[in-house]
Amino acid sequence: MIDLGIAKLALIGAVALVVIGPEKLPRVARTVGTLLGKAQRYISDVKSEVNRSMALDELKRMKETVEDAAKDVNQTIRDNAADFEKSWAESSGDSTAAADFSPVPEYRHPKKNWRLKQGAVPNWYKARAGVRTKALSGAARVARYRPTSFK
Repeated sequence: MIDLGIAKLALIGAVALVVIGPEKLPRVARTVGTLLGKAQRYISDVKSEVNRSMALDELKRMKETVEDAAKDVNQTIRDNAADFEKSWAESSGDSTAAADFSPVPEYRHPKKNWRLKQGAVPNWYKARAGVRTKALSGAARVARYRPTSFK
């Protein structure tokens, strides 16, 4: 990088004062400052974009290694399950036992009333937190919270 000391900056300022003139020098200095600021912002944007792309490439590589490891684990589990089913069938002496074994349970309908609207927060949590579950009308609220001296 360019090594600028105080002596060099003073020499550049004196030459600029002589060449440009004292009346135009503040405007030129302001323009040069804004251009340097824009250049610095552009350079920082480029650096951040390069860093982001490097991080993205690293994440992609990490994702691939995790996916490969998951595939290996899945294959190992399938092999072990097949070996277990074979040994189970051999030990029980029944060859249909392995065919009857189903790792996925049969689907059952949840028997919900789909017309009934249910809140996202459970009632037991509302009761514990002290959240009101029913709205009161104005008259009912006045009657409920009226001081005992006015009744």
